[in-house]
Amino acid sequence: MDAPFLTLGLAEDAPVSDSITAYDRAHFATYLSLLYATGEGQSDEEMAREILGIDPVAEAERARRTLGSHLSRARWLAESGYRALLQS
Repeated sequence: MDAPFLTLGLAEDAPVSDSITAYDRAHFATYLSLLYATGEGQSDEEMAREILGIDPVAEAERARRTLGSHLSRARWLAESGYRALLQS
């Protein structure tokens, strides 16, 4: 399966930092897609497949870990990290 363009260079674990990283900037569209999909009620399996380009059946653990990590980072950006974006 070809991964969506949003996941080019996607790491299995998103950064854990109190500041915006180069990785965050490069994957901002992925984060937004995950937040939107969550709001629309997409399942974890759908998000892993359609946004992250990971087959949740063949790679269940990787899909779970990668989705959880990136969704957590997306939520951090939406709740507090956005302040740093506004200042830059």
